Amino acid sequence: MTPQEMGMLYDYNAWANHRSVDAASSLTAEKFVQPMGSSFGSVRDTLAHVFGAEWIWLERFQGRSPASLPDTTQFKDVVSLKERWSEHEMRLLGFVRGLTQSDLNRIFEYKTLKFGVYSNPLWESMQHLVNHGTYHRGQVTTLLRQLGAQPIATDLMHFYRERATAAGA
Repeated sequence: MTPQEMGMLYDYNAWANHRSVDAASSLTAEKFVQPMGSSFGSVRDTLAHVFGAEWIWLERFQGRSPASLPDTTQFKDVVSLKERWSEHEMRLLGFVRGLTQSDLNRIFEYKTLKFGVYSNPLWESMQHLVNHGTYHRGQVTTLLRQLGAQPIATDLMHFYRERATAAGA
């Protein structure tokens, strides 16, 4: 994977995160935190998990190994999550835009929260982060439907099509 391809993948990730958070913005504060019996309980907890995973992976990419994910209960509403995520997104995209091919190919060692120390090429972990977000954004879509909100498509192909339309305009 090239730095340009990784940049495109992370642009997609940010685009899809924005769409998911914007869709969740239509929920009342009560519905945002309403327990739904899903993997992470609520729309808030699922979105906060995606944010937390992005945060912890960026920490790892930069050589740090946090001992825990951020506390999801700090986000009482969509606005507080969106503000914190926007700050993080700038750091994450800045990191991605600064990568070289040798950075992506380097063997990256990191400590997980539960499973010990692993090593693999950096690009593999970076792809994992985006794939992880895609999986959980799909869960958010289901939760939004169950709560009567209108979900928004976050498929990669929608991103490509929207980008192509914008470039042609």
